[in-house]
Amino acid sequence: MAQGTNQLTGAEALVSMLQAQGVTHMFGLCGDTTLPFYDALARLDHGITHFLTRDERHAAYMADGYARVTGKPGVCEGPSGGGATYILPGVVEANESSIPVLAITTDVSTTSRGRYPLTELDQPALFAPLTKWNAALDDAARLPAMVRAAFRAMTTGRPGAAHLALPFDTQKAPVDPGEIWADPRHRVFPAERTAPDPGAVEEAAQLIASARRAVAICGGGPVISGAFAELGALARMLDLPVATTVSGQGAIAETDPLAVGVVGSNGGNPATRAVVDEADLVIFIGCRAGSVTTERWRSPKPGVKIIHIDSDSQVIGANYATDVALAADARLALAALVEALQNRVAQGAALPGQGGANRAAAAWQAKLAGFAPLAQSNETPIRPERVVATLARLLDDDAIVVADPGTPCPYFSAHYRWRSKGRHFISNRAHGALGYSLAAAMGAHAGRPAVKTVSVMGDGSFGFCCGELETLVRYRMPVTAIVFSNATYGWIKAGQNSGFGKRFYNVDFGRTDHAAVAAAFGVKSWRVENPDDLEPALKAALAHDGPSLVDVIAQPLHEAAAPVSEWVA
Repeated sequence: MAQGTNQLTGAEALVSMLQAQGVTHMFGLCGDTTLPFYDALARLDHGITHFLTRDERHAAYMADGYARVTGKPGVCEGPSGGGATYILPGVVEANESSIPVLAITTDVSTTSRGRYPLTELDQPALFAPLTKWNAALDDAARLPAMVRAAFRAMTTGRPGAAHLALPFDTQKAPVDPGEIWADPRHRVFPAERTAPDPGAVEEAAQLIASARRAVAICGGGPVISGAFAELGALARMLDLPVATTVSGQGAIAETDPLAVGVVGSNGGNPATRAVVDEADLVIFIGCRAGSVTTERWRSPKPGVKIIHIDSDSQVIGANYATDVALAADARLALAALVEALQNRVAQGAALPGQGGANRAAAAWQAKLAGFAPLAQSNETPIRPERVVATLARLLDDDAIVVADPGTPCPYFSAHYRWRSKGRHFISNRAHGALGYSLAAAMGAHAGRPAVKTVSVMGDGSFGFCCGELETLVRYRMPVTAIVFSNATYGWIKAGQNSGFGKRFYNVDFGRTDHAAVAAAFGVKSWRVENPDDLEPALKAALAHDGPSLVDVIAQPLHEAAAPVSEWVA
C-alpha cells in the first residue's frame, strides 16, 4: 500500500489488475526501472507464477506460445531501454498472428524525460505501428482503466498484441483501490464475437448451392475461434474438401477423410495445389490469402468465385475479388452458414456434393507416395523426413510440436499428419524469426503441462535461443528439443541453390555439438548421426522426466526434397 494511506501504489495496482484479469502466468526479465513492480510481485498474494527468462525476446515468445494453447492472453514484461527493444520481435509476431500478448515495459520517470537519463526511449512511438493497442501509463489514477482497455483491445475483434509503458514514478504514485476491477469477458479470446450479416450469409449459401468443386482454405482463424464443430458440420454436409495454411493446421484433423492438408508454397505439393486450382469456388476462412498460401497469388487462379470469412474486414478483398464477404468470427459465420444450408434442405432444395473425400484422398496418396521412401531412407546425413515419420509414430495425439520457420516448418507442415483437431502445431508464420521454437514451446508447456511438448529447430535457430536452456532446466520443464544440424542457414542456401546459380555466399557456419552445449546447461542430450540410432534416441528423450535434446546430423535443405514449391521449380 502507498505509505501513510489506504491507497495502492501504481505497481501494486498493476499486479492487482493482472490478478483481476485472470492472469496466472507471466514471463519476463528484471531491470532497474522494474524494481517497484517486482517488489509488489514479491509482497502481494496474487497467484501469478512469474517465469524469469534470460532475455526479453524469449519472454514474449513464451507468452505467445502460452496464449495459443490456453485461449488466454499471454503476458510478458521487461525493463526500459534494451528491454523494450528486445521484447519487440515477440510482440510483433503475436500481433500479426492475431494472438493477444500484453507486453509491459517499465520506463524512466516522467520527470526525467528529455534530460538524457539512462535507457530513455520513446516507447509508445516504438510500439505504436506494431501493436493493436499501446499506451504510456503516465497518470497512475488512470492505470486500472488503461489495463482494462488493453485487455479489451487484445481479445475483441481481430485479437492482437498490446503494450503498456509503466514509468518508474507511476509505479510509486497512489491509486484508488476502488478502481481495481475487470471485465471477465476479456480474460479469454476471442471475446464479444461479431456475427455475420444475414443477407451475406444467404448470398454465400446460394453460391455454395451452385458450386460443383468447392474447396475451403482455413487459416489460423478457425483454430483461434474454436470453430471445429461448425467447420466439420459444413464439410460433412457438402462433402467439402478442407485445406489449411500452416497456421490453420488443427482446424480439422488431417486424418479426417475430407482433410486435404496444407496448401501453398510451404508444405503444399502439386497434388494439393490441384485441389485448389480445379475449384469453381474457394471459401477462405480466417485466412489472409497471403503470398505463401496462394503461391504468390497464383493459386487459386484469378477469376474463381470467392467467399471470404474473416474477423478483420480489411483482409477481405485485399488479394482476390470477393463475391461474398462475411466479416465475422469464424465460428459464428460457419454456424450461420450451416443453418442457412440446412434451411434450404428443409425446404426441399438439394445440396450438390463437392467430391471432397475423393479429392482429398487423391491428394494424400500423391503426397505419401513421394514421402514414404524418404521417410524410410537410411541415407546419411539423416533425412528430415525420417525424423518426422519417427516422431509421428512416437508422440501421442495430444502432443504439441513447435517448429521454427527454417528447416523444420515445411517438413512438419507437409508430412506430420495431425490426428486431432485443435492447437497441436505452432510455428511463427507472420515474421518468421529464428529462435522462436524453444521459448514458445516453454510457454506452451506452462499453459498445457499435462501433454508432451516438442521444440524442433535448425542449428541456426539454436544459436539464437540456447541461453534459454538454462531457463528450461531451472524450471525443470520436460520439453524435448530436436535440432536439425546441418551447419548452414539452410533456407537461404536453398534459395541461392534454386534461384541464384548455386552461388553460395556467407550462409555456412561451423558445426556445433549441440548435445554437448545442452549437457553443459544440465539438459539430458543425445547426438545422432546413424539413422538406426534415431528412434532409440528420440524414444529415450521423449520418455525423460526433465528437459531433453536430440542433435540430429541432418541433410541440408539445398540437397533435399523439401516441400517448398519455389525450390522444386
